[in-house]
Amino acid sequence: MTKTWRQLTVWLHILTSVGWMAQAMTLCLLLAAGLAAGEPSVRDAATAMALKVDGRLVGPMADASAFTGIMLAAATPWGFFRHRWVLIKFTITVVQLFLGIFLLSPTLEHSATAGPAPAQIAATALMASAIAFQGWLSVAKPWGRVRDRPLTPLGTAPRWVFVMTVAGGLTDLAIAFVVGHPLPLLSIVLLTVGLSRRPSWTRRTATRPVPA
Repeated sequence: MTKTWRQLTVWLHILTSVGWMAQAMTLCLLLAAGLAAGEPSVRDAATAMALKVDGRLVGPMADASAFTGIMLAAATPWGFFRHRWVLIKFTITVVQLFLGIFLLSPTLEHSATAGPAPAQIAATALMASAIAFQGWLSVAKPWGRVRDRPLTPLGTAPRWVFVMTVAGGLTDLAIAFVVGHPLPLLSIVLLTVGLSRRPSWTRRTATRPVPA
């Protein structure tokens, strides 16, 4: 059962990551259409739809992708800072969340009245490209370990960690769809609980690493 729930966690991580990338591409298309539109009504409709997509889909998908990815790194022998590809994925995710929350989303609200800007189109295209690059990292797992020395074996987390990750991620996605904007309170609570209990399962007998 632990393996099944771990696989479901990986499935949810892949699903939300692909969704995040697809919705970032949708944002790029809508903003480009709004910028190229000659009629103000078309421009306003495109930017209004982009704002809806950002609140109901891009933000929640990004939060769920980050939550499941962090939990997979913490709950499996891959860890956070043991392999270069995991470290790079983690860094890109944190940077993307910061830029999306504090830069892109506020400018989208402004564009609802002022119209889209070329910088927004470039930012959403870069976001989609970065997620695609993270997907390649997950498949190829390049560049080896962060430190070229034997690693202390780490264990896999118990089943309840993967159960709460799947349940929390799906619940926050549903809540965000209803309220119209990201509200990852449950994910943050579960992430805090999971990471606080991590030392107890990292001492377990190590198993063969599985893709995070």
